[in-house]
Amino acid sequence: MSAYSKTPGPLLDVAVLLGRSLRHSARSVDATISAIVLPLLILCVFVFVFGGAIDRGGEYLTYVVPGVIVLCAAFGTASTAVAVNQDMTTGVIDRLRSLPVVGSAVLAGHVVASVVRNVVSTAVVVAVAVALGFRPVASLPDWLAVLGLLVLFMAGVSALSAAFGLLVSSAEAAGGLSFVLLFLPYVSSGFVPPETMPAVLRGFAAHQPMTPLIESVRALLLGTPVGSSAWLTVAWWGGFGVLGAVAAGLLFRRRAR
Repeated sequence: MSAYSKTPGPLLDVAVLLGRSLRHSARSVDATISAIVLPLLILCVFVFVFGGAIDRGGEYLTYVVPGVIVLCAAFGTASTAVAVNQDMTTGVIDRLRSLPVVGSAVLAGHVVASVVRNVVSTAVVVAVAVALGFRPVASLPDWLAVLGLLVLFMAGVSALSAAFGLLVSSAEAAGGLSFVLLFLPYVSSGFVPPETMPAVLRGFAAHQPMTPLIESVRALLLGTPVGSSAWLTVAWWGGFGVLGAVAAGLLFRRRAR
């Protein structure tokens, strides 16, 4: 008897569809490379081109790496919207409906696959940052806390992306979500302190959901006090994850009728 035969039905469905999503990712070499190479290029541009002009009272690489880590995760999870939309518009869901598959497993497989992909790409970005001179002082519990916050963020964005992919009518429109997610980290504390921005942007940068996540990652990696930013991160992205999951479930049921 195989291990899968002992697995409860819904978990087996999720596992099978997770494997499908990961195989698609492995075959889409261009998307995989873009999800890793783009954040690395941004890291190099900010460190080697803009870094000398930005005075942080210390090594700019140390300041900017947490923002690039979050940017990498945000960019990668946006592709979930495209993948979900393609499943809905290319007849994949119609074929799955003829099988004894739990409908929510399709969305869960995409979300979990997105988290797995982005954990890998984020690890690559961190490794390159260390090679460039980034020196975190985080302990093992701190690293685990960073991983937990990033996974929560990835899951939250992926759930929202899945809902967005179900809401729009084409893969091209679904891809537009990536532009929004790429914009938010720039108007946060990821690359420059919010207090250096114009007054109109300063308030938005200080109170948008990316900033507490970046501040939490930065504090945990550099050994400074985290304060309330970790709890704000959990509240923001946990809430977005629940919102995305509920919206995706409702939209999926409506479109899969």
